[in-house]
Amino acid sequence: MAGKEHSSNLLGLDLEELENLAVSFGQPRYRGRQIYHGIYVRRVRDLAGLTDLNRDFRNAIASHQGIIYPQVEREFSSRDGAVRYLFRLQDGNMVETVYMPEEERTTLCLSSQVGCALDCRFCFTALLGAKRNLTAGEIIGQLLAVAAGQNVARGARLNLVFMGMGEPLLNLPQVIKAVGILADPKGVGVPLRRITVSTVGIIPRIEELARDSMRPKLAISLNASHDEQRSALMPINKKYPLADLLRVCRTYPLRPWEHLTFEYVLLEGFNDADADARRVADLLRDLRAKINLIPYNTGPELPFRAPRFERVVAFQKILTDRRIPTFIRISRGQDIRAACGQLSLEGLRQSPAVREGGRG
Repeated sequence: MAGKEHSSNLLGLDLEELENLAVSFGQPRYRGRQIYHGIYVRRVRDLAGLTDLNRDFRNAIASHQGIIYPQVEREFSSRDGAVRYLFRLQDGNMVETVYMPEEERTTLCLSSQVGCALDCRFCFTALLGAKRNLTAGEIIGQLLAVAAGQNVARGARLNLVFMGMGEPLLNLPQVIKAVGILADPKGVGVPLRRITVSTVGIIPRIEELARDSMRPKLAISLNASHDEQRSALMPINKKYPLADLLRVCRTYPLRPWEHLTFEYVLLEGFNDADADARRVADLLRDLRAKINLIPYNTGPELPFRAPRFERVVAFQKILTDRRIPTFIRISRGQDIRAACGQLSLEGLRQSPAVREGGRG
């Protein structure tokens, strides 16, 4: 599953790598800092735009490398303002990114892999299978390409969530490298507390993430109240059962401003009973945590349905009565298959470069 690193792309190289690149061309190290600033702060997309470098140096780099954003294959615009981007990568593979504007902030849902290997039974991305990991440049490129298309200025109130295609912790080195550049005030400049990585619960990688000083916030897909139920939905639970997962969560080094987030997708008649809510409260009662309840986003390929909203509210009340902060999250972009769990390259077989939907 290791993704091939596209060495021709300057995007995704960190400051030290760009300084070393400058030195390899016989230039002083500060020239690498100028490239870093140009790519991530000024968001230059062509080497010709790095005008603080002399022309000979720019031409020398251009003969080997470039600033390569993922190519927008299609955009799908929702009635609620969300936009699903279908991106083509250098090797022809496709990934999806979702742009969700709100009054006070914008959220981008980023992919970390092409497809996904984990086969969660309720997730449409699982139907694609797994192809490869994304590079740090391909991850950062999703943000920069969307920001360019939507005129999202540097410094805008932006949240980044690694909740798109793939399991981020199965691509942890490239995800952490990307996060380091994204969160660097001298890089892309998104504060670390506004970046969240979501996982199904890969325990060794959670432990590895805990040791990293540049770790983003952590969200865990719970989705069940006991092992039998969770294993039926998420086969990974057989390898990393709830008791082991929660043990790691209890020792996870939270910062003073931080809570663990648990995501719970509500499936009608499967995991939405009052007894489920009480069991979830028992599981999480000694954790500094909050829960996001997500009514299931349906589609014709899978058999599950969302419960009635009254059932969602009743589930929430049981948790809040037990003093667990619980929030109902209604996913954006359901009408364009951009909502939580729906990313499946829908629309790929139609003609490219067409903008569809409510804003068309």
